[in-house]
Amino acid sequence: MDVLKLKEEFNKIYGEGEVRVFHSPGRVNLIGEHIDYNGGYVFPCALEFGTFGLVRERGDRKVNLASTNFDLKVSVDLDNIVYKEEDDWANYPKGVMKVMSDIGYRLSGMDILISGNIPNGAGLSSSASLELLIAVIIDTLFNGGTADRVELVKLSQKAENTFVGVNCGIMDQFAVGMGKKNKAILLDCATLKYNYASVELGDYTLVIMNTNKRRALNESKYNERRAECDEALSILQKETDIKALCDLTAEEFDKLEHLLTKENVKNRAKHAVYENERTKKAYEALNSGCIEEFGKLLKASHDSLRDLYEVTGRELDTIVAESLKIEGCIGARMTGAGFGGCAIALVKKDKVDSFMEQVKKNYKELIGYEPSFYLSGIGEGTEEIILSCK
Repeated sequence: MDVLKLKEEFNKIYGEGEVRVFHSPGRVNLIGEHIDYNGGYVFPCALEFGTFGLVRERGDRKVNLASTNFDLKVSVDLDNIVYKEEDDWANYPKGVMKVMSDIGYRLSGMDILISGNIPNGAGLSSSASLELLIAVIIDTLFNGGTADRVELVKLSQKAENTFVGVNCGIMDQFAVGMGKKNKAILLDCATLKYNYASVELGDYTLVIMNTNKRRALNESKYNERRAECDEALSILQKETDIKALCDLTAEEFDKLEHLLTKENVKNRAKHAVYENERTKKAYEALNSGCIEEFGKLLKASHDSLRDLYEVTGRELDTIVAESLKIEGCIGARMTGAGFGGCAIALVKKDKVDSFMEQVKKNYKELIGYEPSFYLSGIGEGTEEIILSCK
């Protein structure tokens, strides 16, 4: 994205003057799906594309929000921050301002221009990207940049949960806020302990594939899956001292699964336990440079999400199946909540163009419209970009 053009746009809206520039990435989860709320590990990384924020301090208590992505402009009185449905996208930054202000962070007026290139509805965390962008701006401009980054991650999640009203887990905000270049994060969702793994893919690269079916994991399906997992947990707790499904190893689960007499409940629990094991193995595989093993784990993850957790859907199953037919692809899986959104594939670098061309053709023939593809390296977490922008 051309930051100088964004500065011109900022000056058109707000007038000439000094501008500070921040960038906050999108994220993709490499493996570890639908286990964050079961006390398991996830393995996300920040992407190189994301959300830019251009900002200038004001001398009052007013925050003006504009975006190159939406026509809607919103003004916020910092002494009276309330959720308004008509404020649409601006409720995400407003929520972060409210949550940070409520616990004592200093905050003053700003003019802000937001510009993102994360596709909406693709499941690459445009909301978390925007939340951390605002949190880091507030910390940097008014609080000396001294806040603990994990605290900003938690506050951003709290803003989405309590102000916007979306009951998300912490993975998205954590990946966006804590991302490092060429690193993935093995995050224990139960404790927030984390380790970085080097993502050195050698002759391979990650291809993100958007089914172009907007994610539709509606609240009822999500709640249904969580309820099934809770049911499994309560049954298993009668025989074993666990706090979450992912406290079990695969071997321990195999010995206990006869207690789960409902097929759907057993399947959901089995996915959670085995996906957690796959995630830990994926971390080891990447750290030791076993790229082919990593690819096999991606395939096994998708199979489990399709057959045991049942959250894939026709579009995701089609794009993954077509990917795996093509020479040079050694692994693929859905990523995100499911029922639309994106999948990832591990593809030989010298085959990427032909891979995308063939998947696009085959997917369109089967589904009726084309997918989109994104090539992104693994980028830094939210940060200020130091430019000569005066």
